[in-house]
Amino acid sequence: MAFTAVRPLRFGDCDPSGIAYFPSYLHLLVGVMEEFFDSIGAPWPVMMGERRISVPTVRLDITFSHPGVHGDVLDFALGVRRVGKSSLDLIHRITCGGTLLWSAEQRIVATDTDTHRARPWPDDMRAAFEQHLESTNV
Repeated sequence: MAFTAVRPLRFGDCDPSGIAYFPSYLHLLVGVMEEFFDSIGAPWPVMMGERRISVPTVRLDITFSHPGVHGDVLDFALGVRRVGKSSLDLIHRITCGGTLLWSAEQRIVATDTDTHRARPWPDDMRAAFEQHLESTNV
């Protein structure tokens, strides 16, 4: 089951020609990830503040297929490909009007916020991730 979110591509997300500036895409992606964690009952302020779990990205492979332009409405689909002991492999597809703009494969790792060392996912988070496992690509 994919998690979905919608984001407009705003003027500040684009270069002077009106085409999406790729670092803005990453900023939007992080916001979608934060909403995904919130949807599974692991809001980042609680996860990072109280539970002391951080989720740095250790791998990100992006393929750009079609330019996005100012005013586009982006449809984000996030799926879980694999749940490891402390890692989580995510897949992302970002479309506009049914056209694939870009896709990404991402690995994040649960780390202790204080030591910055990998730590196992808590059981409740692992169970929630497994609810979103994709049998095929998003």
